[in-house]
Amino acid sequence: MCEKVSVIIVNWNGELELKRCLVALMAQTVMPHEIILLDNASTDRSLDVAKKFPLVQIIKLDRNVGFSQGNNIAIEAVSKDSEWIALLNPDASPKRRWLEKLLESARDHPGFDVFGSKLVKADESSILDGAGDAYHISGLAWRMGHGYSVASFSDLQCEIFSSCAAAALYRRCTFLKMRGFDEDYFCYMEDLDLGFRLRLAGYKSMYVPTAVVSHVGSASTGGSHSDFSVYHGHRNLVWAFIKNMPGVLFWLLLPLHVLMNLAAIVWFSLKGQGKVILRAKWDALKGIPKAWRKRKEIQSSRVATVGEIWRALDKSLIQPRLTRGWKG
Repeated sequence: MCEKVSVIIVNWNGELELKRCLVALMAQTVMPHEIILLDNASTDRSLDVAKKFPLVQIIKLDRNVGFSQGNNIAIEAVSKDSEWIALLNPDASPKRRWLEKLLESARDHPGFDVFGSKLVKADESSILDGAGDAYHISGLAWRMGHGYSVASFSDLQCEIFSSCAAAALYRRCTFLKMRGFDEDYFCYMEDLDLGFRLRLAGYKSMYVPTAVVSHVGSASTGGSHSDFSVYHGHRNLVWAFIKNMPGVLFWLLLPLHVLMNLAAIVWFSLKGQGKVILRAKWDALKGIPKAWRKRKEIQSSRVATVGEIWRALDKSLIQPRLTRGWKG
């Protein structure tokens, strides 16, 4: 297996989990060609941890530019002879054969350009944190299998709508062709947005259940239901729908998307997060003109048919994961 892969970790105050992540990387059966850690102006001792690992190249920023731009910057520093880039969150600890299994799947499935990992909960490895991302016709996204037992979920490789960037392998040239993550997102939903754009451009994502990663999830942002997570996730899901939902599907599903957003406002208001969800939706509305300009460019180069996108969407009328395991 001679493919060269560069691992990128974007870190912000991840000291508590970063050491575990780097130790796990050093124990891989297939070692990465290089490891690049981009630090988003952490105020903890993250850099002290990283400096203890000589193979880690450190890019230190003087401000927090977020997950999206952080990865884009780091990828520009990747060695030109790396065919693959593997993104890994600092709170994600890969099992020993993680990289080997991702590269093995990439070799066996040349028609795919993105390969996602099986995420299991760090505090209970028998429970799934996610098995690839699903995208609902309403514009809501979630991690498939989140909260289910590992034993109860299918262990077969399969095509997925998109891969969770907490631990995923991307063909470098394809990632660059798509111009990486949308930096306006800052963080949350940027991987779903990229996955949607990849699908529109004719690229596919594969779930690799043998590539296992222990994942804490939102370790440095206060958890998946923190104000920070709710704001960015619910702002960005509006932009993702506007930018990417193609052709007649946009107008057909727009009423459902509006209804879902209204339901989210009610739900989070009842949970005491009314101010943050209203701010998220207001800022999403203010960003629609820019998102619409991006939409025109994305849709003008679309390769996938409307029918292909329709078949890839989740159409559940009653979705039990509306508030559990969602991407935000």
